[in-house]
Amino acid sequence: MLKTYAADVRLDPDTAYSRLIVSEDRKCVRYGDTKQKLPDNPERFYRYNIVLGSQCISSGQHYWEVEVGDRSEWGLGVCKEDVDRKEVVYLSPHYGFWVIRLRKGNEYRAGTDEYPLLSLPVPPRRVGVFLDYEAHDISFYNVTDNGSHIFTFPHYPFPGRLLPYFSPCYSIGANNTAPLAICSLDRED
Repeated sequence: MLKTYAADVRLDPDTAYSRLIVSEDRKCVRYGDTKQKLPDNPERFYRYNIVLGSQCISSGQHYWEVEVGDRSEWGLGVCKEDVDRKEVVYLSPHYGFWVIRLRKGNEYRAGTDEYPLLSLPVPPRRVGVFLDYEAHDISFYNVTDNGSHIFTFPHYPFPGRLLPYFSPCYSIGANNTAPLAICSLDRED
């Protein structure tokens, strides 16, 4: 049912941290071994392994899926368009981020002020992200587990335009080298 709202999300390489490598089709991102020599534009993240989607969202319902595979660390969600990209930030709605993360291979957390630990009976290999702008709703689903619900952020008014958020984190160990890949979805009519 959520595929009715399928969005064609593509990555914006101008926002990517200098160690992140964005694929030519702008659908995949991975952590690279060395920093690339990239222009220090205002859009680029300076301290964090983050890249944003290229399409701003200011209305409507949008759904996309990301293949996370066997990675031991990742982050997915949305953020407001004007988040601080050069300084230390906290991944919570208070700072303009609506993000869930995996750390240490088995710690799933929601980026709220409390950073709650999430219980997922089946580790997701593919995560669905659903944004309903007017309802102030951002929800995450474990596509691997028949679309089971992972987390919904409490209704929090969105302060302006939002962008899809992706973080492959670091390449720690063999399980964290594959890219995060935005999946192609056919709309269900």
